[in-house]
Amino acid sequence: MSYHNFSRDFVSPDARDVASSPPIPEAHRNPETGSFRQGPAPCVALVGCDGSGKSTLARDLVSLLDRHSPTTSVYLGLGTGELGLRIARLPLIGRVAERFLSQKANKAHDNPEKRLPGLATALVMFAFSLARMRRFRKLVGLRALGVQVVTDRFPQAEIAGSFDGPGLVWTRKGSRAVEQLARWEHSLYEHMAAIRPTLVIRLNVDVDTAMNRKPDHKRALLEKKMGVIPKLTFGGAPIVDVDASRPYNEVLDTVLGVLGRYGMTA
Repeated sequence: MSYHNFSRDFVSPDARDVASSPPIPEAHRNPETGSFRQGPAPCVALVGCDGSGKSTLARDLVSLLDRHSPTTSVYLGLGTGELGLRIARLPLIGRVAERFLSQKANKAHDNPEKRLPGLATALVMFAFSLARMRRFRKLVGLRALGVQVVTDRFPQAEIAGSFDGPGLVWTRKGSRAVEQLARWEHSLYEHMAAIRPTLVIRLNVDVDTAMNRKPDHKRALLEKKMGVIPKLTFGGAPIVDVDASRPYNEVLDTVLGVLGRYGMTA
């Protein structure tokens, strides 16, 4: 992504981000059963701490649900790895720039209570959010076409500083340019959060289980995420808590039972 084009890419949140997504039709016809469903196709959001099994569960749910009705998955995390690979492929300075900017962005995420970061770091964080917004527009378009969607994570506008919310804390002080970026980013997340999922599955694990599954993660950060996730409301969408520390087959069966009550049949 060319950072110098960010102002052109983000002219107006109302016109460009969510409002420009395909219109949601009044009803969808299931090609197999011939039955009609009112409104957009269902969307189930899988949220939880790292190590709770979101990615594995999303993959298996799509495989099972797709047998009955068209279903796909959309990853709604920041996608920092993908963007980092693009930066790293730049001639000459790519690898050095990727390491430097990633370290800066991670430091800003880890310290959201301080002042806003410098412009270079803020641009990287804003670029991550733009990439997430584009994936979210894909989600809206798929639902409009009648495709059920299982998401790995879901954006929220309630808490800044990671946790699938804005990376830049819009209430903090910084340079004029960075403060404007923070306001734009917050607006992006407000628009995404306004489109609620049909259902949120909150996968709960204890920190020891999470560390066993993700030994390369920082324990303190996992504990911090576990403290934040229960506070998120996702715009008032229905939330079902599932104990994801149990054997995986039990978790999968539990989630399938919940989805069945919301019209998503495997």
